[in-house]
Amino acid sequence: MNALIIFVLLLALMLTGMPISISLGLTVLTFLFTMTQVPIESVALKLFTGIEKFEIMAIPFFILAGNFLTHGGVARRMINFASSMVGHWHGGLALAGVMACALFAAVSGSSPATVVAIGSIIMPAMVRQGYPKGFGAGVITTSGALGILIPPSIVMVMYSVSTNTSVGKLFMAGVVPGLMLATLLGLTTWYLAKKHNYPRMPRASWAERLTAFRRSAWGLLLIVIVMGGIYTGVFTPTEAAAMSAVYAFVVAVLVYKDMGMKQVPKVLLDSASMSAMLLYIITNAVLFSFLMTSENIPQAMAGWIMDKGFGVVSFLLVVNVLLLLAGNVMEPSSIVLIMAPILFPVAMTLGIDPVHFGIMMVVNMEVGMCHPPVGLNLYVASGITKMGISELTVAVMPWLLTMLGFLLLVTYVPQISLWLPNLLYGS
Repeated sequence: MNALIIFVLLLALMLTGMPISISLGLTVLTFLFTMTQVPIESVALKLFTGIEKFEIMAIPFFILAGNFLTHGGVARRMINFASSMVGHWHGGLALAGVMACALFAAVSGSSPATVVAIGSIIMPAMVRQGYPKGFGAGVITTSGALGILIPPSIVMVMYSVSTNTSVGKLFMAGVVPGLMLATLLGLTTWYLAKKHNYPRMPRASWAERLTAFRRSAWGLLLIVIVMGGIYTGVFTPTEAAAMSAVYAFVVAVLVYKDMGMKQVPKVLLDSASMSAMLLYIITNAVLFSFLMTSENIPQAMAGWIMDKGFGVVSFLLVVNVLLLLAGNVMEPSSIVLIMAPILFPVAMTLGIDPVHFGIMMVVNMEVGMCHPPVGLNLYVASGITKMGISELTVAVMPWLLTMLGFLLLVTYVPQISLWLPNLLYGS
């Protein structure tokens, strides 16, 4: 009964158009002060202790690094390198967009940042080459979603904070699925381009490829620093985030010089406001999971599922449907922070690996970012392409279906996610 009251209250507040974070906070406060005897001090204490986890520090640093890279010419050089490698295939520039998104995802940790950085440069170029606008928008919107699957990933940090799963293991687990999804999106792009005979670029010589690689090397080196540092244990994911922010600043301002010192305060301010927004959502979500736990809702849910005889297969199917529905009305950070504390204990009871469950949730979030009404990537792509949301929704459909197929694969073949972390950390 209490669970029903809490969720009806949350839904009612969200339907008024109130931001998710405030809806969460108000739901918790209303329920705690009217239905329970919990002292007000514990709420204040929970607000502060909720965000004192060391891993949370990674979020503002990855946001800052992503902003420096978005403004600092790194994206343009990555696109040039990708074009030199795959531009001569069918739909060459679109394939270069997929590859550039995968490379940029490996340094930014954010999907919207990837869509902005790559899309704002490659979309006009594709239109100039004669690609239909919808095709380019579909490629960039869906490939940009790789930003939260290919490590480092802000959403993975949030899952780690919610469930106490190792961030390092999650990052390693994202590598193989990330590369697989990038390949599948590339194949979808190539097939459609070949079918409609879209333009190809002249084949680049090896000398041109080498030059393009050399010019993009500073940006690509960040992937090596972040992933290599975490692999070898030189630094933790949070320290890697801080390193990437400093490195991104050096590359953007001092090496490439595409960004002047005058622009730095604006980047810092933008990053601070985005970090504050995410941290505010996190604090309210922590309060919400505190309420869930104090009311024994996850445990009751786990008991109910076990009584009904749900196996792993049916549970994972229900979770996927639930998360895809949640993706219709909420953005990824909120979904992970609300759903993970509820579903995680049930998954553990059924013996599902926490890292595999995390990657499955992240792939769900990716799909959610590419469909309306709140698909964040759709809105970012809409701003870049000047296309309407309904028009964009039709445009992304072939890639979205590919992503749904991949989601099923990741859900029921855990080794895709677990092979690399087991190899590095031991099973």
